[in-house]
Amino acid sequence: MITLITNAEVYSPEYLGCKDVLLAAGKIVAIEEKLNFPDDFKMTRIDGSGFKLVPGFIDAHVHIAGAGGEGGPASRTPELLLSDIIKAGVTTVIGCLGTDGITRSVESVLMKVKALRAEGVSAWMYTGAYQVPTPTITGDLARDITLIEEIIGVGEVAISDHRSSGPTTDELIRIAAHARVAGMLGGCAGIVNLHMGDAHNPFDPIYQVVEKSELSFRQFLPTHINRNDYIFEDAKKYGLNGYVDITTSSYPYYMDEEIKPATAIRLLLEAGVPIEHITFTSDACGSLPGFDPITGELNSMHTGLPASNLLELKDAVQIEGLPLETALMVLTSNPAQILKLKTKGRIQEGKDADLLLLDKDLNISSVFAMGVMLMKNGSLLKKGNYER
Repeated sequence: MITLITNAEVYSPEYLGCKDVLLAAGKIVAIEEKLNFPDDFKMTRIDGSGFKLVPGFIDAHVHIAGAGGEGGPASRTPELLLSDIIKAGVTTVIGCLGTDGITRSVESVLMKVKALRAEGVSAWMYTGAYQVPTPTITGDLARDITLIEEIIGVGEVAISDHRSSGPTTDELIRIAAHARVAGMLGGCAGIVNLHMGDAHNPFDPIYQVVEKSELSFRQFLPTHINRNDYIFEDAKKYGLNGYVDITTSSYPYYMDEEIKPATAIRLLLEAGVPIEHITFTSDACGSLPGFDPITGELNSMHTGLPASNLLELKDAVQIEGLPLETALMVLTSNPAQILKLKTKGRIQEGKDADLLLLDKDLNISSVFAMGVMLMKNGSLLKKGNYER
């Protein structure tokens, strides 16, 4: 399948100007000011005039096989729908288990990864869950990461949260060290994705690990760092040395507590955090519970969608005033670099042809995953097998 996109404003995410982009065999094979082919050459031609061509989004924290359960069996969330990520411009997704490592399994996440791949998008996953010792497939997290191609790290392991199993510094060191070596052996990131809870001084467990071991801050990807004002203030300092992940889907539900994701990018940059250290993830299909601060009882329950990433990206540009090429990095080149997804995150010759066409208002018009068009002019061309 050969596709030629012409006259689009290309953001790699860096702005490259108005270009023609040629896609073939699932890859980007040429980027030129003008690519000429005979009129009878068999290819799909798409006029990108008036559109911005950007990399497909990488959503690196999604409960693809469902999550939740804090409110009992009826509060379990459903699996991710293929159509939801396509409409959100997500062409690569990283799955995780979450709170329930007891009745849900890492195997179910792995099978959902395989299903998403079969349906036409790219997918990987973390082994493990909130709990320590963390559940695995082979009985050892390092073996999971080393031997199972779809697994790129461990997480989300919960710290600084009342739902955490309270891992000690030594336990976190062992988890991170095993993951690091496994990443080397398996040729993947081997990173530890950490769920950050509401406790004060939430980054202290990571600081203690780094102080007591030879591990670096970049061995960890802490998420939910915008969940309240005090963790966000700590994130401004932590982000100078380590990665920080902003959760986009929870803001509308906790507006009195959370830092708006679009605003969080600007504030982190103003605090000196390198843009390369910042990512966006949706936490889609995860539960977004609220607990009474006095009794600890569950008093609200929501779930998020991948579309929250695009909404906050647009606000980062249109309200916070960030350049598009800067805002795009948190959903494209940054997660690709941090998670060592070498063929993802950039519009560059040899990379996977995961692309979005955005209109002047940054709404998604068309979506390509591995060179295949999954959405055209705002209309889905592909849905999951059981979607109506």
